[in-house]
Amino acid sequence: MDIDFPYRVDARGRTAGADHAGHVRDMVELVLFTSPGERVNRPDFGCNLLDLVFAGNSPELAATLEMTAQAALQRWLGDLLTVESVTVTSQEATLRVHVAYVLTATGESLTATVLGGGTSS
Repeated sequence: MDIDFPYRVDARGRTAGADHAGHVRDMVELVLFTSPGERVNRPDFGCNLLDLVFAGNSPELAATLEMTAQAALQRWLGDLLTVESVTVTSQEATLRVHVAYVLTATGESLTATVLGGGTSS
């Protein structure tokens, strides 16, 4: 059973579960929204997405984030997925990170889009 994130209790009072695809998507968000140094036992875990949200909007920022996000996802989730692409777009004060990946277990192609403000779709 894969645990749902964020952690919650289901209607039966047990730890809520998630299907494999949903669990991997939750893990993609975890990697993107965790800043390096935030986890004590894994100080290099994460991506600089939240640190770059307040940086000046530029093509250089988007390219930097694309590379750091793809590297972090490949490093920490490489056994669960294959990253096909990471695309970063900026609209005014919002960074939109679009990740296309393939689940290793099933071969299913999926996408995840997260916004720099912490909202995802």
